[in-house]
Amino acid sequence: MNDILITGAHGQLGTELCKLLDDEQISYVATGSEELDITNTGAVEAFISNQRPKVIYHCAAYTAVDAAEEEPGKSLDEKVNVDGTRNVAMAAEQVGAILVYISTDYVFDGENDQAYVETDEINPQTEYGRTKALAEQIVQETMSKFYIIRTSWVFGQYGKNFVYTMLNLAKTHDTLTVVADQIGRPTWTDTLAKFMVYAVNYKIDYGIYHLSNDHQASWFDFASAILKATSTQVNPVTSAEYPQKAKRPAHSVLSLEKTKATGFNIPTWESALEQMMSDIKE
Repeated sequence: MNDILITGAHGQLGTELCKLLDDEQISYVATGSEELDITNTGAVEAFISNQRPKVIYHCAAYTAVDAAEEEPGKSLDEKVNVDGTRNVAMAAEQVGAILVYISTDYVFDGENDQAYVETDEINPQTEYGRTKALAEQIVQETMSKFYIIRTSWVFGQYGKNFVYTMLNLAKTHDTLTVVADQIGRPTWTDTLAKFMVYAVNYKIDYGIYHLSNDHQASWFDFASAILKATSTQVNPVTSAEYPQKAKRPAHSVLSLEKTKATGFNIPTWESALEQMMSDIKE
């Protein structure tokens, strides 16, 4: 048995979390879909009942936001994000575990002028956002000890993300066009993983928290920073010029005030990006 269980351990956040715990010499059980199919109710109940973890970091998620629009209510999006989270939450509650659930800015409609606080009304505009909002509700209704951490624009050293997309495109393009009218906060997986562990270790109040890196940006700003050391020119375009199946929030800046009040130090996205770029060069 082990005190910590990680779902989605092979994804970009799960891998980062495993690395963090390894660096701190903290033992854990890491599961991906091959080790634990979270959509299988019986398998989840048996696994968690056997392991009896004290903390479950639930990183497993379906995040293909455009693909989720193709079959509303029928895709893996629904099975993983809703059914899977219900299975994990119910099994977690049965063994008295703390559940740390990762949610998203997509639960909001992106029409706020100000940063979204944790108590703002949710109004998802996409299938992905809808399933994550349902999962939040399930966690709150099922769990007595939980942290829901909403995040946005996730990037990191492991897995696929916007940073690698831009760097790879720059190898074959002299110019790139990137949307400049969607505003949010990039989130480094290192910062997110550290807050997940911090919340549990420092026993902050249970509930919903927002975590991204500090400062806000457009995707154009973010891309320009990623490619500043290359010869590729980045040009701004509007969302209307770059249509996608899933509606992207126009303004999904998450307020960090509640999280900062816990004493957790949040780096800026600029410094986080600089550190990640340094890490991948090494």
